[in-house]
Order: sequence, then C-alpha cells, then structure tokens
Amino acid sequence: MKLKVAPSILSSDFLHLKKEIRALEQAGADMLHLDIMDGHFVPNLTFGPRLVKQIRKTTTLPLDAHLMITNPADFIDKFIDAGVNYLSFHIETDANYVSLLRKIRKLGVKAGIAINPETSLDALPDVIDEIDYVLIMSVHPGFGGQKFIKESIEKVRKTKEIIGSGQIEIEIDGGINFQTAKLVKKAGVNILVAGSFILKSDNYAKTIAGLRNV
Repeated sequence: MKLKVAPSILSSDFLHLKKEIRALEQAGADMLHLDIMDGHFVPNLTFGPRLVKQIRKTTTLPLDAHLMITNPADFIDKFIDAGVNYLSFHIETDANYVSLLRKIRKLGVKAGIAINPETSLDALPDVIDEIDYVLIMSVHPGFGGQKFIKESIEKVRKTKEIIGSGQIEIEIDGGINFQTAKLVKKAGVNILVAGSFILKSDNYAKTIAGLRNV
C-alpha cells in the first residue's frame, strides 16, 4: 500500500485555518487528521461537528476524524453528516463497538478502532471483518508534541500479524518525524499522522515528501 501522510490540524493556527488547509493541500497532504477531544475521555478539548462541516467546505481532501470522546455513539451521525471520510473511536468507550463499526461502514465511511499505548490488542481479532483501519497511538492521547513511545513499533508489528495482508490499513499518531516514520513504515504502517512536525516546519511540501519517502 502507498504510504499516506495525514497532517493533524490540531497544530494549525486556528485563526488562519482555511489558509493552513489550503497550504497543506498544495504541499501534497493525502488527507487531514482531525483530533476530536471532549475534555472527559482525554483532558483536552478541541472542536466538534460544526467546525468539521466548515473544514469540509474548504477542502476536497479526505477527512480522518479520531474521536477521543466518552460517548462516540452519540456523535457518529453528526460527524458523518459533517463530511468525514474516516472515523475511528476507542474500543474502551463503547461496549457495543462492533455494532458501532458496522453503522459507520453502512453510512459509507471508513471505520477504524484507536488503540492507546496501554490498550492491548486482544479485541482486534474480533473486529477484523468490521474495520478498514487501525489507529495506533504512539503517544498518550490528549495533547500534541509528545515524545514517541518506542514500544509502539512492536505494537504495529503485532497488529500487522493479526490483520494479515488484506486491505486493512494501519495508521499511527504521535511523535512522528523522519526517524520514527522510517521505523513504523518498516513495521507495517500505511498512514502517518504528523502535527507539529509538519505545521512547525519551514516547508510543508518538503516535510510531507520527506515523510512519504522515508
């Protein structure tokens, strides 16, 4: 599978978000990663469906929404209506995660599960037929700019072993730079999420190309 780069807009200047998104488009981003936090499941608070709807009007890039919220079932419809193309949530937030994954796919959106650093992969075999991708968190969710957790590389390898060689993608989020991108690509990652590493660089296009070609 082609390696995709998904800049996280959490690191953007929100007063100039439209300009930032256009710049990321022109720089060759494959998709945009949206960190949705509720201040409960994680300590930070970001944005909701209304802003996502405005982002959808601004770009044709696929929108990859990562729900770090306590009650994802209450918001699935709203984010899909807002125009997201990928939607992931944390397994521990909903006991009925299989039915929720099925609902997301039935509504025409790619469904994923997000795995925290301390979360095991025990449930992964049970959802292989219900998901399009797995999001491995290589930092503790809630804030950007954290240091990469090196144990995530082995978690990616184990995820790859479980899902096999089919069409399920592996996405990783947290502490991604040229060095860590190379390691996780070798382990089996298909989608790199990078926030501050891209948005704080002097040249978005050069940084995105560098990540894609590690």
